[in-house]
Amino acid sequence: MSGRRGAPRRGGRRPDRRRAARGASVVGRRYEVEVGPIAHGGHCVARVPDGDATRVVFVRHALPGEHVVVELTEGTEGDRFWRGDAVRVLSASPDRVAAPCPVAGPGLCGGCDFQHVTLTRQRELKAEVVREQLRRIAGLDRDQPEPLVRDLVVEPVPGDVDGLRWRTRQRYVELPDGRRGMRKHRSHEVVPVDDCLLEAASGPSYRVREHAFEVADGGFWQVHPGAPEALVGAVLDALAPRPGESALDLFAGVGLFSRFLLDAVGPEGRAAAVEGDPVASGLSRRNCPGIDTTAGDVAEVLREEYPGHWDLVVLDPPRTGAKRAVVEQVVARSPRAVAHVACDPAALARDVSIFAEHGYRLAGLRAFDLFPMTHHVECVALLEPADRAARQRTTS
Repeated sequence: MSGRRGAPRRGGRRPDRRRAARGASVVGRRYEVEVGPIAHGGHCVARVPDGDATRVVFVRHALPGEHVVVELTEGTEGDRFWRGDAVRVLSASPDRVAAPCPVAGPGLCGGCDFQHVTLTRQRELKAEVVREQLRRIAGLDRDQPEPLVRDLVVEPVPGDVDGLRWRTRQRYVELPDGRRGMRKHRSHEVVPVDDCLLEAASGPSYRVREHAFEVADGGFWQVHPGAPEALVGAVLDALAPRPGESALDLFAGVGLFSRFLLDAVGPEGRAAAVEGDPVASGLSRRNCPGIDTTAGDVAEVLREEYPGHWDLVVLDPPRTGAKRAVVEQVVARSPRAVAHVACDPAALARDVSIFAEHGYRLAGLRAFDLFPMTHHVECVALLEPADRAARQRTTS
């Protein structure tokens, strides 16, 4: 798993994402609104009056169907949409709960999106977002009418405590008085935090099933303790690797998936790992004796190396997705199955759409709640040649 992916490290410095002003500021205005559906990014959609029309507002700390007072936190009169916080709840959803953390809420720590929501409803909302992205970006309501997307469930994984105490790596902002804090949402401002309720009592374990992995200090490893096992299981179930097959692990990190692909294809098979970070790539060679490893940009490496047919491919790209250059190199090798591990539903949908252009269709999909209390969700998608997927649907 690449060191560039996974949920953003909470508390780390982020770039200022505010757009250039397009008119007078609307920050501080308040409106009563009926909250609409969930949207990608941890907020809901609402509309407020704007002259003879309405303006979309992305509202945090709300739930679909609620009646709230929203205070605008970002936007100018010329923007296409505004952002805001639900600062007063006039009619609450039955799925609303009191946030367990005292610094979770409007104007406070920006690390959590859903502490005001029951865990069950959090997972339903995440599934709704995955479905919406796949339908809107990949067009799967046209091409994929079967229940694969419609019936998606976001699965819990062992290792957290009611959605808390799962983050095995944590970074804080050091304050001048010696205290520590976390940043507000989309801001460099810091809120003092004595105890982040997401932080686990102990650090990560680098052992998965029968294998131990070496990871560099500060190198990427999934922060939820149940994540490596869940993802390895989902990838192996999707690909069903067989002895003697060939397998490419792309964006391979320190070789988590490579190690188990090596085991599955056996001495008669072949496995190779490509990773952009040279340190992680070197560790994958040590973690996976016998693996063929290359460090470098994945698309560039594939243009020069690993030609011909490969039976299986694992993609575990950064948050931005694999993108066209990599996808086209993958389909050029005519794999019978591709497992795509994605931490951003929109990026996954874009990649699925590119695969579809080249005759590959979504044949399996699972989602995991590896980041409870936040809007982040991890998906494992199976992509297969369309004719193979069609045959399987006909016989299932």
